[in-house]
Amino acid sequence: MGNWRQFTGLVLNDLKKEIKNFPSLPGIYRMINAKNEIIYIGKAKDIKKRVTSYFGKNHSSPRTKMMVSNINAIEFTVTNTEAEALILENNLIRNHMPRYNVIFRDDKSYPYLKISADQYPRISFHRGAQKKEQNYFGPFPNSPAVRDSIKLLQKVFLLRTCENSVFKNRTRPCMEHQIQRCSAPCVNLISEEDYKEDIDQAMMFLNGKDTKVINSLSEKMSIFSENNEFERAAVFRDRIQSLRQVRLKQFVSDFSENDADIIAIEEKEGVFCVNLVMIRNAKHLGDKSFFPKGIADDKDNNILEIFIAQYYDEKSPPPVVILEKKVNKSLLEKFFELKSYKKIKIITRLTNEKRMWMEMAKKNALIAIGQKSNETLSFKNKIEAFTKLLNIPSNKNRIECFDVSHMMGEGTVASCVVFDKNGIQKKDYRRYNIKNNKPGDDYAAMQEVLERRYKKIVDTDGIKPDVILIDGGKGQLGVAIKIMEQLNLNDIVLVGVTKGEKRKSGAETLHIANGEILENIDVNNMGFQLIIQIRDEAHRFAITGHRAIRKKTRFTSSLEEIEGIGQTKRRNLLVYFGGIQGIKEADVRELLLVEGINVKLAESIYNHFH
Repeated sequence: MGNWRQFTGLVLNDLKKEIKNFPSLPGIYRMINAKNEIIYIGKAKDIKKRVTSYFGKNHSSPRTKMMVSNINAIEFTVTNTEAEALILENNLIRNHMPRYNVIFRDDKSYPYLKISADQYPRISFHRGAQKKEQNYFGPFPNSPAVRDSIKLLQKVFLLRTCENSVFKNRTRPCMEHQIQRCSAPCVNLISEEDYKEDIDQAMMFLNGKDTKVINSLSEKMSIFSENNEFERAAVFRDRIQSLRQVRLKQFVSDFSENDADIIAIEEKEGVFCVNLVMIRNAKHLGDKSFFPKGIADDKDNNILEIFIAQYYDEKSPPPVVILEKKVNKSLLEKFFELKSYKKIKIITRLTNEKRMWMEMAKKNALIAIGQKSNETLSFKNKIEAFTKLLNIPSNKNRIECFDVSHMMGEGTVASCVVFDKNGIQKKDYRRYNIKNNKPGDDYAAMQEVLERRYKKIVDTDGIKPDVILIDGGKGQLGVAIKIMEQLNLNDIVLVGVTKGEKRKSGAETLHIANGEILENIDVNNMGFQLIIQIRDEAHRFAITGHRAIRKKTRFTSSLEEIEGIGQTKRRNLLVYFGGIQGIKEADVRELLLVEGINVKLAESIYNHFH
């Protein structure tokens, strides 16, 4: 990487003169506005030539013209190759999220199916960091695809899905065994050897060795049939039929490669969508649609190329990537090489069945665009009805809503959810653990959360909402009015949402800070429906956080409340019984089997939970 240089000038002509000194080398450039914010990051094979093109007489789009008018400084970084510049560009875009860049946001890691390394392995859904000793299969394009695979493995191989703490403390088979979804290894209804064989076959199936698994099951079915053990033979017959049905649905016979991604891009009425179809182990795992943020409408802006670089910057590609549109293959192949991926083949000439799969991906992209357009239109109509209901200007469309959740005054959590003209803004959601209020004092809790949130916005010149919804009546609304006056945020519309009689949804009353009260509102009013939707979302977000705190508190503090239980004895108890539930169900004799637990302490533990 080369050193970067900065050229700053308040006059456009000064910038043009400085650009003449830019190097004709590969690298990245950063456009910066008068507030010292990075508004665009780009890569180039020739920095000087690319940056100069922005200052021509004619701009290919109004968006580019607007961006250029906001440039106050330009920085550049020289790299050895254009592929290096592509990697650096992705890293900087992810860190700075510039306004005028095309950005594909995919914050969630992809889900996997996990088979644990326990004596009797467990199958489960997994997302996040992976441990070496465990077995992971995927990635899958979405959560339902993983859960469908888990259901299949339960049905065919009768594998357990229960947590270890539950598994170790079972004394009789659970419902999963009753409905023939688990062989009940928890109570030794299957031997360790037979269960391991089922696990091995499930792993072979997940690795694409379907034929080998079916042949193995067929052999067992024949053996049991010959020995007149027809009930046992029927079990394997049903497994074979289930696997064959799945193969008909999932198996992709037209790819010589087992693993591939098929990527299609479609545009309709200015909305772009990229659809990615995943083929793994010759199975169709599903697809996922991506919508870029900040689409630039320059003709030379290859959105598909940008997607590939951003998507595979952190996610390992399969051996084959299939495209319809032309891209800079040499650049992307060099990009994959610098990322230390194995050799990736990019296919753009589609033949035979590959074109059929591409057409399917394109159709999925168009359907996703249609759904998004309908959602956008519906939300736009709701926003219009919302502003009309509250009698406020139509441009006041950033809404923040607060709710407070606690259980008998304990573990108080406040939530803030955010909506704007584009819909839900989950990245702006926040939870606040309330520390300074008296138990059950909702007014004090609301005061604390409003002070914390809006003092920070004032101090950092953050984004202010146009409307604040408070889940509560006149009391909570009064608290909000007081805080906004103290922080000199008097231009924000404040609305209290009071629950209806018998807490009936749809019968809420709206208390507005100017003293106006709206009641008996038509439940079909789209603005009113939006308010209820946002209020319910704030409640859901608050109660989810509150439950997490309660769960953590119960798990960690129940034993700590018992005199004589320190960190070591607490750990010994949890390890021995597999969790707090096992300890609760144990009698004094069982408790005495744990290292460090004497009769007096065992009785104290037993009495504490009974």
